[in-house]
Amino acid sequence: MKLWQKDSTAVSAQIEHFTVGRDREFDLLLAPFDVQGSIAHVTMLGETGLMTSGESMRAVQALQEIATEIEAGTFELEEGVEDVHSQVELLLTRRIGDIGKKIHSGRSRNDQVAVDIKLFLRAQILLLKEDVRALFQVLQLQSERHKDVLLPGYTHLQLAMPSSFGLWLGAYAESLVDDLALLAAAYELANKNPLGSGAGYGSSLPLNRRRTTELLHFGDLHYNSVYAQMGRGKTERFTAIGMSTLAATVGRLAMDCCLYLNQNFDFISFPSELTTGSSIMPHKKNPDVFELVRGKCNRLQSVPNELALLLGNLPSGYHRELQLTKEILFPAINELRTCLQMTVLMLEQLQVRDGILLDEKYRYVFSVEAVNSLVNAGVPFREAYRRVGNDIEAGNFQYDASQPLQHTHEGSIGNLCTAEIREAFEKVLARYDS
Repeated sequence: MKLWQKDSTAVSAQIEHFTVGRDREFDLLLAPFDVQGSIAHVTMLGETGLMTSGESMRAVQALQEIATEIEAGTFELEEGVEDVHSQVELLLTRRIGDIGKKIHSGRSRNDQVAVDIKLFLRAQILLLKEDVRALFQVLQLQSERHKDVLLPGYTHLQLAMPSSFGLWLGAYAESLVDDLALLAAAYELANKNPLGSGAGYGSSLPLNRRRTTELLHFGDLHYNSVYAQMGRGKTERFTAIGMSTLAATVGRLAMDCCLYLNQNFDFISFPSELTTGSSIMPHKKNPDVFELVRGKCNRLQSVPNELALLLGNLPSGYHRELQLTKEILFPAINELRTCLQMTVLMLEQLQVRDGILLDEKYRYVFSVEAVNSLVNAGVPFREAYRRVGNDIEAGNFQYDASQPLQHTHEGSIGNLCTAEIREAFEKVLARYDS
């Protein structure tokens, strides 16, 4: 029996199988949040007189018992039960009788699902934030550790100017600041309460939506009932956009690591246990972890577009396609978290090669240094550029790669601004505390 089903109606098994889809699979992830939302709702019902105080207390106690079972891993969706919402209400009614049938007062399954997803995404974003924090910390640690070790910088994959491991790793740390700021916007949207919007048009019952907002520790509520339902899908899409920018950063870092590990570059290495070999080539140390991170992160960047295509032509109100957002987004969250965690594991073991730029093949990377030396001596830039360019064309260019570089401005080799980047990161982290 479904929550919406009448005594005289029956649903085709084929129709039921198609419309339920993978909901039961993903509903188990929502179970703790469904109970959390129900506890807040029945608490409010008791305070507004829609349930007696005793009924509310009994319902809360029984729901807390169900929450304990979910945490212990003994909760499951029984055969024939449509979804997690039905299962929770069924268990509750078995334990406290007809009181359990009152918990749906002033609530639709639409806003019940919406609040479950908000709570789930809010919790997942906070977990992602901690994964990003771990990656940020290891990037800054390794940036400072290797800040004096030079490597060539490239434009167009051609030798450009001197860089350093500190500058390279620090760039990805700062990229995470902006990525986390975009994800914070998704968190702020997920941190709004849709409960009490019903099927999208509110209720004639005297609900106290500010109270459920407080009980669920939401930062605010979705005030307009229609918009509360329109926020379904939008929250998921915002989250996916924030995730995609993180994936882009991590995927690009993975590509750099694949390139720099290549023997033709030979800038970095990792312990043998973190790389794989070949079945016929005994010398191989393959960066399989970074290749998979790169591939997975490329796929993750398609998630916002997949959601946009799903949601793009929907009018206001609830539509069944919205259930498909779960099977698009939920696995992607786990995928991104795994990529972040594996990248941290690899970078903690990063080994860098010193003295790279002493190799003769990198001498032209110092051409701008030679130009700047002349400029510092009073030669106009265009004249200095012409002289060095002519020396290069004639094969006469020489530069002492062992002499220290004088890069002092903010964000250069000699002034990484690690502390300033950390401060910016901390400011973004504070947005998640609201």
